[in-house]
Amino acid sequence: MKKLIKISIAIIFFAQLLVANKPGFQNQEMSIIPAGIYTPLYVDDTTDQSVKVESFLIDKYPVTNEQFLEFVKKNPKWKRSNVTKLFADQNYLMHWESDEKLGQQVNPKSPVINISWFAAKAYAEFHGKRLPTVAEWELAAMADENHADGYKNDKYISRIISWYSKPNSESLPPVGSVFKNYYGVHDMHGLVWEWTRDFFNALVTGESRASNGINRNLFCGNGSVGTTDFTNYPAFMRFAFRSSLKANYTTRNLGFRCAMDLK
Repeated sequence: MKKLIKISIAIIFFAQLLVANKPGFQNQEMSIIPAGIYTPLYVDDTTDQSVKVESFLIDKYPVTNEQFLEFVKKNPKWKRSNVTKLFADQNYLMHWESDEKLGQQVNPKSPVINISWFAAKAYAEFHGKRLPTVAEWELAAMADENHADGYKNDKYISRIISWYSKPNSESLPPVGSVFKNYYGVHDMHGLVWEWTRDFFNALVTGESRASNGINRNLFCGNGSVGTTDFTNYPAFMRFAFRSSLKANYTTRNLGFRCAMDLK
């Protein structure tokens, strides 16, 4: 067993070394999330019961206002006055004072909000990264302070629900103000909602009252039949929230963080 642990540590070390030397990597603090299994919220006979997630890197903190401001200065097409409605709605970065000025009411260390999926994706790619998938994000967010699977802890579930039930704060605290989880990742719950690369997979497409397929199982009372864990109320809320989004939408409680492959 000790030999196996040593080999695992060595693999992680060399993986970190490879990533650190990857073109575009700017040594931003990231945590390694070990490979694991993500079980989708809804499954049926045509859906895999589980999704294997390879080990990956994820930012320890959401992207901040000051970090996104630097990105905008280097990429003028993402300025508030330049971006087209196709890529961001009218509320894009509306909390900033101007294109290149945050203003006194905005904490530069707070997570950037009022950001579209297109803008978040562009930021990630500019830094040689990408947005985490739903499976990756959920796997990282599953951990509480002491366990990889915090969802077995009723108090952890209750804490997340309590945050979801509160109205948005007018002034967001800085990143890192919420708990650090088992993997060393901060603010997965309790600060802002976050974009994922494949958020649109949660959309119910087509006729939800069709005679077959997962769409039928999501309609009305059938929605409870195909659930994998009906006690995971926060997951239902995230599913509903992601289903309500379009890629150009922006809201005052939606930010993002980046991920990166280990290979």
